Amino acid sequence: MVNAHAALAQKIRAEAEALGFAACGIAPAADDPLRGERLEQWLGEGAHGTMDWMETRLHHRRGPQSLWPEAKSVIALGMSYAPAHDPLALADVPDRGRISVYAQGADYHDVVKRALKALARWLVAQVPGAEVKVFVDTAPVMEKPLGQAAGLGWQGKHTNMVSRTHGSWLFLGAVFTTIDLPFDTPHADRCGSCRACQDACPTQAFPAPYRLDARRCVSYLTIEHKGPVPETLRAGLGNRIYGCDDCLAVCPWNSFARAAQANRAYLPRAELVAPKLAELLALDDATFRRVFAGSPIKRIGRDRMVRNCLYAAGNSGDAALAGPVTALLNDPDPAVAEAARWALARLASPQPRLP
Repeated sequence: MVNAHAALAQKIRAEAEALGFAACGIAPAADDPLRGERLEQWLGEGAHGTMDWMETRLHHRRGPQSLWPEAKSVIALGMSYAPAHDPLALADVPDRGRISVYAQGADYHDVVKRALKALARWLVAQVPGAEVKVFVDTAPVMEKPLGQAAGLGWQGKHTNMVSRTHGSWLFLGAVFTTIDLPFDTPHADRCGSCRACQDACPTQAFPAPYRLDARRCVSYLTIEHKGPVPETLRAGLGNRIYGCDDCLAVCPWNSFARAAQANRAYLPRAELVAPKLAELLALDDATFRRVFAGSPIKRIGRDRMVRNCLYAAGNSGDAALAGPVTALLNDPDPAVAEAARWALARLASPQPRLP
């Protein structure tokens, strides 16, 4: 039986590769008390901000078997979205908005889940009677620690997964199963003394290596945070209007990553690579939905996107944006109208731009 399961593990890796996954490993489904303790401490500090859903399902997040007691093995998977272009290229182009690389193509939730389901169906066909569950991002699963336990890479000082082969550019997913598979060796930490990701953060969201305060993170502020962003953090947003790649992009391990050309779903849409702030500021709800159809950006809605673009306009120093900003001073959304007033005041008295 041991040899049979070892052979099955090899077949799983081959099937995962055929389905578009760049990394595959197997970890035990048993809960790790240390992971749960670290998560509870992080939540206790309030570092999750307004992401209350992380706290309400803490009991499930403690480990795979807390979520599904019958699980015996976790197949951890990574799908590369390594970009062909420099994610930081627009840092000095203030009239354009910067959208995180992961959101410039198709919604990864759909792409990864489709592949996970295909792998799960294949696995059940191989082992009749086996049970499986698939998870990607939206479920109460700690994919990054599981990925490290399965040997995909390690959780870097920026708290994201780092791979020696794929750098910081992996979408993670998991298949839980009742099959007792052989486990891979957990990956060792290879960050060493490097602190490039810590130094690159524009809002100082890392109080210490391996610790993230989401309340200061640009990705959290532009995607998860509702209402006005604290004024002390707005300059740090720069022209980032959806997410932030800075801590990922500077990781030295990215030099080994190859652009994910094989998966066409992640190729950037032309209109999302370097969008003009003036055009985004003019978005109404219907146009927003049309422009961002099939994109993960759609879920934040028009108001939050326009709010983000107003912060970028205020940081731009570009007087040509005063007109589109002025048009939003009486916007029905209070956060948008307040952001317009702030941006207009900034444009009237330009401040030095942060990188």
